[in-house]
Amino acid sequence: MAEIHSDDLRPGIRAAETPSDRVPCTVTRVADSKEATMTDIEDMGPIDWVLIEFSGPLTGKAAPPLLDLVDRGLIRVLDIMFIAKHDDGSVEAIEIENMPGDEAVHVSVFEGAGTGLLGEDDLDAAGGVLEPGTRAIMLVYENSWAAPFAKAIREGGGQLVDSGRIPVQSILATLEELEAESA
Repeated sequence: MAEIHSDDLRPGIRAAETPSDRVPCTVTRVADSKEATMTDIEDMGPIDWVLIEFSGPLTGKAAPPLLDLVDRGLIRVLDIMFIAKHDDGSVEAIEIENMPGDEAVHVSVFEGAGTGLLGEDDLDAAGGVLEPGTRAIMLVYENSWAAPFAKAIREGGGQLVDSGRIPVQSILATLEELEAESA
């Protein structure tokens, strides 16, 4: 994994203050940073968020592919929040050091990657869609791979007016339907 040093970073961006076995990504506090310039923000790619629900304990199996995306410069993690929705419906953000059993070990690579960009309103929104008795990870990331394209669009006077995602399950279902129709 590539290690990022503070002298490699632009103003307004700081590295996770953790040992080299932690997330080797820059963590940006765009919302809070007085040092971030408009140029820094204009140079960014599209920013996405995902909320991933787990019915059992967190195993860390998704960490290596995520870190690979970071290492290859395809994404930049802006914030991460671990969430628990208890059986009684209450929701809480959980710190890695407060996770039970092996969960903390499995996700310790993300220690220090949280920035505070995600807040209580995000936690409340997540609680509204999570099932009781589950764990979740909410991740905000920049699509760094698209930054040059996004910058060129902005410089050309364009702006994104809509966007969406097609779930893989929908594509698979459509392909199955098409296959059944052609059989």
